Amino acid sequence: MAKNHDEDLKNLNIISNGTSIIGNIVSNGDIRIDGSLEGNVETKAKLVLGETGKIKGEIICATSEISGLIEGKISVEDILALKSTAQIIGDIQTTKISIEPGAVFTGTCNMCTNIQDKENI
Repeated sequence: MAKNHDEDLKNLNIISNGTSIIGNIVSNGDIRIDGSLEGNVETKAKLVLGETGKIKGEIICATSEISGLIEGKISVEDILALKSTAQIIGDIQTTKISIEPGAVFTGTCNMCTNIQDKENI
């Protein structure tokens, strides 16, 4: 029996604190990273980067909540939330952004109204 696409989106992938991965991650479900990743992340769902989480690479996701460190480009289809402990060194591409006081961002930010605009940047 084939899996329903909606079932894939309900899956949660967790990389715990103390876990280190070198390589790319591609998923249809939500991803939470509290460990470290050196590689790219692509998900059709939500990416959560916890306070202890670190990503060095490119990120493509539907929505994202960042509390940790990102070194690289992040492209978010809908809303990107930078929590007070977030640190981003790299470029941001999104339609909506929320930044709490204390968050650190070094790079450029391109905000677009739809996905077609993003593809033209």
